[in-house]
Amino acid sequence: MQEPDREKYQTLIQLAKQEDLGSGDITSEVTIPAEREGKADIVFREAGVLCGMAVVKEVLREYDQRLELTVCHTDGQSLKKGAIAGQIRGPLRGLLAAERVVLNFLQRLSGIATVTASYVEATAGTRAMICDTRKTTPGWRELEKYAVRCGGGVNHRQGLYDAVLIKDNHLAALGQSSLVEGLKKAMKNIQRLAAPPRFIEVEVDTLEQLQQVLQVPGVDMVLLDNMTPELLAQAVQMRDQMNPDRTILLEASGGVVLDMVRRIARTGVDRISVGALTHQIRSLDIGLDLV
Repeated sequence: MQEPDREKYQTLIQLAKQEDLGSGDITSEVTIPAEREGKADIVFREAGVLCGMAVVKEVLREYDQRLELTVCHTDGQSLKKGAIAGQIRGPLRGLLAAERVVLNFLQRLSGIATVTASYVEATAGTRAMICDTRKTTPGWRELEKYAVRCGGGVNHRQGLYDAVLIKDNHLAALGQSSLVEGLKKAMKNIQRLAAPPRFIEVEVDTLEQLQQVLQVPGVDMVLLDNMTPELLAQAVQMRDQMNPDRTILLEASGGVVLDMVRRIARTGVDRISVGALTHQIRSLDIGLDLV
């Protein structure tokens, strides 16, 4: 599994430290001798999928380079309640100063990985892959998309810069009389980009629009926006008739919740994008216990 790019989240760690530590941990200064050493276990207080141990290492290094992390379990592993994910050793003042920031990262990322895993499990045995969206916490995208991967999900585009997703407003801005003509014009413009996009996707919300998009060469995926499972099944049937090799993928999107995701997956769509993976999650209950 590809780990997150440290350079893209290092500033986030520094901001988290500054807002929490400020000029120093005055409570530890008045209660703990400077030379005191200690160790603490990272404990899962509920079952879930671990994510963020690499980030924990960077947080500890930012606070005190003498702090050492022993990793007991790796990112992506499912842990039971009471499991010890790792142990931190070193100067006790630094350990306690870093505690809250360590847990903030670990709890949120493990929460995302755990929720993602529940969606992946719900769609097991179907063709559908669970994908994330750009609905991420500002500044956290690199980490939150990594957490989705740890949960077994697949990343959609990283941002506006790496893939093309043509929506109704884009087509309206082109000013063409028909959907097909608008897409053909966009395809010509795509060829002029400095670097080819990872994929080209077009959003539709009716079967009539889908039929037109399937006729345009160069489209890699079609996003089926807010369609009922019945319409999704018809869309899959249409795609299979017009594109029997299934080189054009179909992605269901819009208001996807866990209770409905298996029904959506059973329609035969290739991908299901779920904004809730990153914008409606609950942080996992993880603690740091001195031993």
